[in-house]
Amino acid sequence: MPKRPTKPKSQKSQAPQRPLSPRARFRQILSILLLPLWVFIALYGAQFFLALVLSRFISYDTLLTPLWSAIYSALVYLLALALIIFVPTKLFKVWRTSPEELGLAGLPTWTDLALAPVGLVVSLLLGTGLIYLFSLLFPDIDLTQSQDLLGFATLTSNLDRLLAFVSLVVLAPMAEELIFRGWLYGKLRGKLPGQLSLPLAMLLVSALFGLVHGQWNVGLTVFAMSLVSCAFREITGTAYAGILLHMLKNGVAFVLLYVFMIQ
Repeated sequence: MPKRPTKPKSQKSQAPQRPLSPRARFRQILSILLLPLWVFIALYGAQFFLALVLSRFISYDTLLTPLWSAIYSALVYLLALALIIFVPTKLFKVWRTSPEELGLAGLPTWTDLALAPVGLVVSLLLGTGLIYLFSLLFPDIDLTQSQDLLGFATLTSNLDRLLAFVSLVVLAPMAEELIFRGWLYGKLRGKLPGQLSLPLAMLLVSALFGLVHGQWNVGLTVFAMSLVSCAFREITGTAYAGILLHMLKNGVAFVLLYVFMIQ
């Protein structure tokens, strides 16, 4: 694998910057608030729109089959990525994005490959610690519920397993890392002020990523994974290590759920 020649544009220059005017500061704050909101709207808007369209042609039960769940997931991610990356740029002339800002500078390296298993161990330990902490602080919250996989809850054939694998282990990690640790993290890292830009970007991205998963236990574990992926983005300058970590995590879960049948 080739060496990566560039560093992420999200990392700020050490040169002193002039104080922003009140108007520029307001626009900066507004943009920081709108970036996570736009990701949230695009993700759920894509799901609602495609569910509404597909429901006119197929039944809800059919949509929950592995084949249609895989198709639906792929369409949701493609539409969400288009909404997030291209709509603001093309329609409103804001938030122009480069491959470097998306975390796609160069090609994956051996470093990315080596970081993924290390990140898996760290994120599992951190996620376990967060779940234990929350169980002590909020004993009424159910932190043992299994993740709702909709159309992939029951797989009856090798084709079903292949579709689930492609959707859950390949497609979802790539799309979600590009959206969260790519586009959103790159934007926030460049817009948040001063020395707070790194921890605030990591926390905002990870909190939103946990929120969109809709379950406390799942949200806490993916929050932990997101923190590690953001750290990898800083270390390597790209999203590739985070993508590989995400694939590895989902791959382990896939084997446990569908090979060993551990619920």
